[in-house]
Amino acid sequence: MTTDTEARDRADAPAPARSERRRLSAVGILGELFIAAGLLIALFVVWQLFYTDVQGERVQREAVEETEWVQPAIVAADTVQTIPDELKMRDTDPPEMTYPGYADEFAALMVPRWGEDYTKLIYEGVTRADVLDPLGIGHYPDTALPGETGNFAISAHRTTYGKPFVDIDQLAAGDALIVQTEEAWFVYTVESWDIVTPQDVQVIAPMPGEPGVEPDDRYITLTTCHPKFSAAERWVVHGRLDYWAPTGNGVPEELLEVAP
Repeated sequence: MTTDTEARDRADAPAPARSERRRLSAVGILGELFIAAGLLIALFVVWQLFYTDVQGERVQREAVEETEWVQPAIVAADTVQTIPDELKMRDTDPPEMTYPGYADEFAALMVPRWGEDYTKLIYEGVTRADVLDPLGIGHYPDTALPGETGNFAISAHRTTYGKPFVDIDQLAAGDALIVQTEEAWFVYTVESWDIVTPQDVQVIAPMPGEPGVEPDDRYITLTTCHPKFSAAERWVVHGRLDYWAPTGNGVPEELLEVAP
């Protein structure tokens, strides 16, 4: 015989089927949240890796096209004049430049090894938000300007945002790094490369790799992240100025040379 107390206990107990449905519903909601989070992450990756590249490349290309003094890197050997040897200056100082304002463009980089159409503007500063992400190549403040004694140090992304330095690992000793300003051409030659930690800031010292030492020549340094899709290290390329020449007298013959 069932007592009144047992009857009340059974009435108050939760229905097993209803409790199970609640658990399944909670698991389903949690699963949907995980799926939504996964989709958001996937969309962010697509945006980061592809959309920023497309957008960055377009912005950088249009900036070059809108800068009147830039000589496009792509030239035809049978229709363009090259700089005569007597105007290739090695023992004289180039025209003195006014130091650019923050995020201002002041030079262009051309690298035959990276293709005959590779031309990118260089801007003052290396912050991501204002220079590297939206504009492309940045110049380390307080390092030398193009052609000056010391170290002309620049940086850019290796992946995303147009990835201006994506092929930095293809550069070899002897390759030309050509910098143009409104008044002069500067033809540097790659000498070496290295992989360092982000803390190894001596690579952009006036005398590369030797902080506190007075520079003895005119250098260029390119830095970018390494490995690809990581900021754990830095890939660094060092070069030295071969010659400079005033603009308006042809283009460097190195622009016509196809890298092997």
